[in-house]
Amino acid sequence: MPRRRPGTLFPLELDILDSGIVLQSQEGSFYGFLLAKHLSAGGGDALIAHGTLYKALSRMTEAGLIEADWEDPAFAEQEGRPRRRLYRVTGEGEVARMREHQRLAEEQRSAAVRIPGASPA
Repeated sequence: MPRRRPGTLFPLELDILDSGIVLQSQEGSFYGFLLAKHLSAGGGDALIAHGTLYKALSRMTEAGLIEADWEDPAFAEQEGRPRRRLYRVTGEGEVARMREHQRLAEEQRSAAVRIPGASPA
């Protein structure tokens, strides 16, 4: 596991927050398999392993970036499937997401300034 710089997110965590915001705006919340499909469809690499995703979701829940609850068992039974753990990005998660995007944009601007002939984005 790479070391985290204080106040930053791992790329997967930022991807989860970005996708989570989109999914919860459409669905109200999101679950792991839907998130994995959304991440894979985003044009990036296929998700390495679902274990990686669920570890990140657990870590982010503990950090307060997302919240998680089990869905109503009656709803799952009605659809003939196991219950889903439903996630939502918290206000703290939204702030961390915006802060990380700003940090990355600043790094790109700084790098562009150091490269002769490059224009800042």
